[in-house]
Amino acid sequence: MRKKSKLGDILFFNATRIFAVMTLLLLGGIIISLVVASWPSIQKFGLAFLWTSEWNPPAENFGALVPIYGTIMTSLIALIIAVPVSFGIALFLTELSPIWLRRPLGTAIELLAAIPSIVYGMWGLLVFVPIFSKYVQPFLSATVGKLPGLGALVAGPPIGIGLLCAGIILAIMIIPFIAAVMRDVFEVTPPMLKESAYGLGATTWEVVWNVVWPYTKVGVVGGIMLGLGRALGETMAVTFVIGNTNFLDSVSLYAPGNSITSALANEFAEASPGLHAAALMELGLILFFITFVVLAFSKVLLARLARGEGSKT
Repeated sequence: MRKKSKLGDILFFNATRIFAVMTLLLLGGIIISLVVASWPSIQKFGLAFLWTSEWNPPAENFGALVPIYGTIMTSLIALIIAVPVSFGIALFLTELSPIWLRRPLGTAIELLAAIPSIVYGMWGLLVFVPIFSKYVQPFLSATVGKLPGLGALVAGPPIGIGLLCAGIILAIMIIPFIAAVMRDVFEVTPPMLKESAYGLGATTWEVVWNVVWPYTKVGVVGGIMLGLGRALGETMAVTFVIGNTNFLDSVSLYAPGNSITSALANEFAEASPGLHAAALMELGLILFFITFVVLAFSKVLLARLARGEGSKT
């Protein structure tokens, strides 16, 4: 029995090691293939590709500034909206909601994550954009537009589609992911800790901020980074509502724009072999690098949070 058990351990160890090595090889293969496919663009444009705004396929002049700007701005807008909303949903489900409502409401929120992105895009273009341009954008222009500094962000005609609209659609898409993770990590907080705080006279907010949040902040940050990764890589929903223009004339969030994923979705099928296809592949390489930097930053942040908890104890 001992020999069989030892043989099973050896087989299991080597099998899992093979799977881990295969994952690393696959990751390396993706990076190499992207570099090779984008090499003509890298050779011609160099680092200037990152801050050049011109995108002119007939003239074979390409720059990634507009797609990079659109990707980062829409993702930041999505996070600014989604994080507090997700925190409120998770807080309600774990601390304030009646018992009979928690399971159906939690299931309904999780089902939102299963809706295909193209459905979000069609809903955004056909339903949300008309409402957004008729009611929300004029209101923002009349209020936020009067503030010094912030007014430039909501300047321009209320056409509906644009960076702000794409960011809001992304926020709606990532809220179920972040809220589900936050709810799960909030639920692992030992009830004794919360009951002790309530027994000392703490309010619900004080319990959440002083007990639940310190105990679960690593998981909360992980959920936020999961949502950010989804926002960075979203394609179809953004393509429907961002406007798909390669111009960067102002800082207004009302202006149409482009993202890396929408540029790839719109142009890759029709790109001629050569510099155009190479530039698109370089956009994919840049998106891969942005995602890698975000994940690396989240790992460093989580490690620092864990180390801080260890120093306190």
